[in-house]
Amino acid sequence: MTDFAVFILTNGRPNNVHTARSLRNHGYTGKIILVIDDEDKTAQEYLDKFKDVEIFSKKEIAKEFDEADNFEDRRAIVYARNACFKIAEKLGVKYFIQMDDDYTRFEYRVYTNERQKPSFIANLDSVFSALLNFYKESNFSTISMAQGGDFIGGKHNRMAKRPTLFRKCMNSFICSTDRPFKFIGRINEDVNTYVNKQSIGLLMGTIPFVSLVQNQTQSNKGGMTELYLDSGTYIKSFYTVMFSPSSVYIKPMGDKHLRLHHHVNWNSAVPKLISEKHKKTEE
Repeated sequence: MTDFAVFILTNGRPNNVHTARSLRNHGYTGKIILVIDDEDKTAQEYLDKFKDVEIFSKKEIAKEFDEADNFEDRRAIVYARNACFKIAEKLGVKYFIQMDDDYTRFEYRVYTNERQKPSFIANLDSVFSALLNFYKESNFSTISMAQGGDFIGGKHNRMAKRPTLFRKCMNSFICSTDRPFKFIGRINEDVNTYVNKQSIGLLMGTIPFVSLVQNQTQSNKGGMTELYLDSGTYIKSFYTVMFSPSSVYIKPMGDKHLRLHHHVNWNSAVPKLISEKHKKTEE
């Protein structure tokens, strides 16, 4: 694991970086590097409080990918996501995982007839090692840990009933400087990217056996909270429609309190592999 590090992408919350504490509480002993931008007014507080902090230029990174709008509002995580590849190269780190700053717990998500509850991960080093081994042996561009919300419904949830790799890829990203790609869109960058990039053949997915738990969206001040409060899920979801109009649509989501949300038609989104038995050959 000498060529691996955790990058915590953070902004405006130097006294509230939950992920750093959670990583150590769950047995991670490796490198932790905080990634902040040069427009962060609390930058000096980060530098005073943490040992390893990397600062990048938002304005420069913005020139390297499609923001999908002309709002000139850079209160978004996509800039840090794309900056991580250059930061890793500079530091000599080949493999890294991007994480938000608000994770409170890491859990095993293996359901059996006897056990229907997540369990505490005590040795995160071994989990990262296993995830990294899978990543190295495959040709995935990136893989993610599951999120607590992915398992709503318990044993009847689709991830619990069919524990296999899912094309969804959000929030945490294991990446390599050998397999660079660009996150796209100022808002909803993770969905924009995993739908659009997989449509051209890149592989991305979520490993459902381990998950992270984070603070409820819009409950933690700083980060992207203000941006989401300003724009809401309506505008957020339409970024993905702009990038993939043939496979993504908007519809109400929820039970009693409905909100507009993106939905992906995977039959229209990604290339399909056809069995060799259907190949026509000349006789």
